[in-house]
Amino acid sequence: MAKLGKRTRAVREAFAGKEDISIAEAVALVKANATAKFDETIEIAMNLGVDPRHADQMVRGVVSLPNGTGKTVRVAVFARGAKADEAKAAGADIVGAEDLMETIQGGKIDFDRCIATPDMMPIVGRLGKVLGPRNLMPNPKVGTVTMDVAQAVSDAKGGQVQFKVEKAGVIHAGVGKASFDEAKLIENVKAFVDAVVKAKPAGAKGAYVKKVSLSSTMGGGVSVDVSDAVAQ
Repeated sequence: MAKLGKRTRAVREAFAGKEDISIAEAVALVKANATAKFDETIEIAMNLGVDPRHADQMVRGVVSLPNGTGKTVRVAVFARGAKADEAKAAGADIVGAEDLMETIQGGKIDFDRCIATPDMMPIVGRLGKVLGPRNLMPNPKVGTVTMDVAQAVSDAKGGQVQFKVEKAGVIHAGVGKASFDEAKLIENVKAFVDAVVKAKPAGAKGAYVKKVSLSSTMGGGVSVDVSDAVAQ
């Protein structure tokens, strides 16, 4: 049996016996143990009482974290003419139409968010099998199919986070960096949880939020008291 490294042992000891604690305690614990040589992302996972195979139990949405994500977001925009110019002026990293479609079909996906004007959707629709599984497909429900491309680009780069429940009923997202102040991380976590709670679908029965946990990229994870997380 392989020996555990000093860092791994220290993390396990720090998290031992701690579960279902408050958001504030969880943030402090995870932040204190995010000791990698890079600025680790603080991540949240929420287990929901839904079955996303049913359309009336799908959970998806978008939330603007009050203190941003700390991540540099690369944005691609499908637009032509004046709207393409607006996107570039707003700071979009990649702007195009058929040429951008061909680039993506060729296997190059060098962006974190994809936005499109409504008239571009026949082109973007051909990329469903590529963008869909990566949660990059533009969707009017989360504001990424819009004529206001400048605002959409600004939102994406300003700390807006999209979320979508996975097959197992779990939602994952980054809610900041380990370098953030604890108070800012707590605000971000509460904002994210609140957005997911408000996105509860009509078909959800019984307990909606079953488990909430926080972790860092390389560190340990800890469960948060659900009643504390949703009591806002």
